[in-house]
Amino acid sequence: MKVRKIPLRKCVGCNESKPKRELIRVVKNKENEITVDLKGKANGRGAYICNDAKCFEKARKSKKLEKALETEIPLDVYEQLLQEIKNDE
Repeated sequence: MKVRKIPLRKCVGCNESKPKRELIRVVKNKENEITVDLKGKANGRGAYICNDAKCFEKARKSKKLEKALETEIPLDVYEQLLQEIKNDE
């Protein structure tokens, strides 16, 4: 039986490579709308962040998500991300 390769992605907060399924994806689509993509399949430019409140705060303070997506991120997206992180903990 063939062994499947596990895709790794780098967290923008801590810069660690982790399996894609362990991270939360934030997406900017062609209309410059920013959304939280829980399934990981939405079209657009994506950035990944750990499912950890400390990592989230680090990325938010240093504006690493905004740099990765090359746009301003609305406050409601940050709130939705924080809510998602708290739900999983």
